[in-house]
Amino acid sequence: MNATIDLMKAHRSIRKFSDREVDEKTLKAIVAAAQCAATSHFVQAYTVIRVGDREKRKAIADLAGPQVWVEQAPVFLVFCADLNRLESACRLHDTTMEKGWAEQFVTATVDTALLAQNVLLAAESEGLGGVFIGGIRNDPQTVCDLLKIPDQVYPVFGMCLGYPAHDPPPKPRLPVEAVLFDDRYPQEHDLAMLDEYDRVTNYYYLNRNSNLRDETWTAQMADFMGKVIRPHMKEFLEKKGFFLK
Repeated sequence: MNATIDLMKAHRSIRKFSDREVDEKTLKAIVAAAQCAATSHFVQAYTVIRVGDREKRKAIADLAGPQVWVEQAPVFLVFCADLNRLESACRLHDTTMEKGWAEQFVTATVDTALLAQNVLLAAESEGLGGVFIGGIRNDPQTVCDLLKIPDQVYPVFGMCLGYPAHDPPPKPRLPVEAVLFDDRYPQEHDLAMLDEYDRVTNYYYLNRNSNLRDETWTAQMADFMGKVIRPHMKEFLEKKGFFLK
């Protein structure tokens, strides 16, 4: 349809990178462009930490999986939902910031996700590739300790960036008819459509370049959603000053 939509539809996760470095000017231009993402009430409730220290990279890679690409990528970023800066703004005006509200948590998390998606899209427009690393939430307190992340800030996810050294095919998404509806939520989901999507995803998994497996989307989701994932997150967020009210 146009170059932007073509770029978005060509997205795939990159976990193998060439030795080519990402220069400082390019990285800063990518982040500056990403900051133009929408932000609720203009709060810009995010901070990005570039992790260059090899020992910290190794520790984060291990707790995240292990995921060796966290160590190997030319750039590794940690995206933080950040209310700490806003508290500083309140102090400049002798105002006490309200803390611990669920809406603040949602606002900061959404702001951070919007920024990060823009970072990856801008990076892809420059010929880079990357992958989100949600695995840092396996042990978010250790990440906070390593990166000196204070209260009112939490690490949402990481991102590896660099010039791709492989070319995996894009992973097929649900058909738009399964996610776009008019005026109301559907009374029931189209199981025939999900069954067809299972055939599409199964073909993808059986024919991709690496990590071949005989799997479908619904079976994968049933397995994932049938488990308790990261049960420590609520207690961790409360300790960081989030989600108390």
